[in-house]
Amino acid sequence: MRDLGISEEEVMDGLSKMREKDLSYHRIFSSMCTPPHPIALLAHERFQETNLGDPGLFPGSAELELQAVRMMAELLGYPEAAGYLSTGGTESNIQAIRAARNAHSFRDGNIVVPKSAHFSFDKIGDLLSIEIRKADLDDDLKVDLASVESLIDEKTVSLVGIAGTTEFGQVDPIDRLAEIALDAGIHLHVDAAFGGFVLPFLEGDWRWDFTVEAVTSITIDPHKMGMATIPGGGLLFRRPEDLERLAAYAPYLTVARPKALTGTRSGAAAAAIWAVMNHLGREGFKEVVDRCMDLSRRMVDGARKIGVEPMMEPVMNVVTLRMDDPEGVRSDLLERRWRVSTTRSPKALRLILMPHSTVENVDLFLKDLEDIMKRRG
Repeated sequence: MRDLGISEEEVMDGLSKMREKDLSYHRIFSSMCTPPHPIALLAHERFQETNLGDPGLFPGSAELELQAVRMMAELLGYPEAAGYLSTGGTESNIQAIRAARNAHSFRDGNIVVPKSAHFSFDKIGDLLSIEIRKADLDDDLKVDLASVESLIDEKTVSLVGIAGTTEFGQVDPIDRLAEIALDAGIHLHVDAAFGGFVLPFLEGDWRWDFTVEAVTSITIDPHKMGMATIPGGGLLFRRPEDLERLAAYAPYLTVARPKALTGTRSGAAAAAIWAVMNHLGREGFKEVVDRCMDLSRRMVDGARKIGVEPMMEPVMNVVTLRMDDPEGVRSDLLERRWRVSTTRSPKALRLILMPHSTVENVDLFLKDLEDIMKRRG
């Protein structure tokens, strides 16, 4: 650290140079995040110094959090759900499993997750000293129910289903997992970090949220398809007592039993989430999702025209393309300044069509992909 400070102009110049090194989203097809909605930025700026960790000092910010949680609860099919705004999917998943573990008298338990589960569950195993048992996937890349049942024993505290898998955008059969969870008398957590702001606006009855009786908790990330600022996540519980299992004692705060994993929490994130949800409403979010799905179908149709088939028809705005050497193609695309990713198993090129994606960039990408595939023979 410097002994003497530098001028504001020098500071801002240094920041500008660093920001120029960051990538622009317009050529990124690998991220489940997107530039925040303009109203989220305005709201975030207005509440930057507020701390939800001490809500009695910032009652307006605390009310924004309560209202944002209520709106998400309505979106997820159970307005009475309790919860709080987290930093994102990883924190929400940790806390959901922590609540499930704390519901039991033993601490050497296990959870059963699909092999498609987010890497945050590996962290959970380490942090909570819980065994993570990974169930196989079926031919549709959903969790295999027979595999789940084979992994449950008397020390299983929760099942996990994914509503919008990170790699393929697939939705596990949550209603069937619910039957298994009910029979076993254990929790069922749904990780809808990505799908939470997509599935409610798609046609069809997915049976994945709190309308399924045995779903005990849901992770949802407004800073993904909710277009809020980072960090902005959400964790909701069907039963208030599960939220209470997360409470710690902090008598020096204005609320003596905080439930969140972190202490200091951004009121700006709550303001951003509240602002976007109120500004867009259900119709606005449906327009955003419809546009992303149109782009996803355009990507698949364009890929087919150059001889590249999808691994599966897009369930949501995640496209996976089947090819012999996806890592090599990814490297070739990187040379042309496209950022894409690949899946683990089965291997495929992975593309996320987010609100920042455009028709023009989809077509430019397909043109480059066609050229690369021709060069590769």
